[in-house]
Amino acid sequence: MQPHAGDQARTGATTPTATATVTAPDAARSADRPVYAISTRGLVKDYPGPDGTTVHAVRGLDLNVLKGETFAFLGPNGAGKSTTLALLCALALPTAGQATVAGADVLSRPDQVRKVVGMLFQHSALDPDLTAEQNLHIHARLYGLRRRHARLRATETLGMVGLTDRRRALVRTLSGGMRRRLELARGLLHAPQVLFLDEPTTGLDPHARAQVWEHLRTLRDQHGCTLFVTTHYLEEAENCDRLGIIDHGRLVAQGTPLALKAAIGDDRVALRTSDDAAARQVVGRLAPPGLGVTLDAEGVSLRVPDGSAWIPRLCAALEAHGIAVHAASATPPTLDDVFFHHTGRSIHAPRPHPAADAAPDAAVSGGAPAGAEESR
Repeated sequence: MQPHAGDQARTGATTPTATATVTAPDAARSADRPVYAISTRGLVKDYPGPDGTTVHAVRGLDLNVLKGETFAFLGPNGAGKSTTLALLCALALPTAGQATVAGADVLSRPDQVRKVVGMLFQHSALDPDLTAEQNLHIHARLYGLRRRHARLRATETLGMVGLTDRRRALVRTLSGGMRRRLELARGLLHAPQVLFLDEPTTGLDPHARAQVWEHLRTLRDQHGCTLFVTTHYLEEAENCDRLGIIDHGRLVAQGTPLALKAAIGDDRVALRTSDDAAARQVVGRLAPPGLGVTLDAEGVSLRVPDGSAWIPRLCAALEAHGIAVHAASATPPTLDDVFFHHTGRSIHAPRPHPAADAAPDAAVSGGAPAGAEESR
């Protein structure tokens, strides 16, 4: 566990971040200016690496998240997502830069930050030998809620996530989806203004993942809580108002899913033929100048405007060269295309060097509540 923010002086210099910013929704705008639940400027986190090297986990993060917004941090494992959460929850000390959460500075008012945020850890922090109700009651007491209020909040939050009928069940008897919903209830006990969720549906089946997201949407709509989600699931990022793409600790793009996809513009045309190598040559001669034609295990592909209009022309040219077309498709840009556009690889591709997030992950995967002091 890293030392709490504010426990020692800041060192290091800020690093500028290049981002492709798209206007945020109007969910939390006052008459003249937006109201931010989270704001960072030049946020940096470095760790000592092997052989005297330095691991740059977060590199000059500039970010604004509107009050009441659902914001996704999209990136592969090791991109810096968990490190950022540790900094924003005042569980780790920034090397440089500034950050405020719900109006509280993470450096000068870390205790206040921990009081107003909730945290859903990437790994379970529930006690499997206690009941669902007992887990919540103990957590509420750690936040300073009086006994009667703690019991009341435990009942209320179990109802929020649809677990009232399982309140006396031992956690070890609950399904993975139920445990995740129970952890969500635990994070809501003290009515946080901002709820951080680190890979909230990792390891769950599609049905359980859909249930968790249904409860998250209800939470946001009915209680106005700001949700900050880290994920590497593209379909989850589609559920969010806005998203930021993080790669090697840098925020490389941010905006609404629709706007980020629209910025790429061109459709992807994919062809599977009887001779893909020869097909690539034919398609390359027909493609507009400057457009690359790629060949991989799935066939030949290229990006062109109005891809569906290109398919008949390409098929006719290939047939004229004696190349049979087995399949052809044209699809609009996806978030994976957006990620590839800004990083040069698919979000599911292996990282080219060791993860920068290894140390920070440990800082936010333990069992201590966001509002509790660490003894280590």
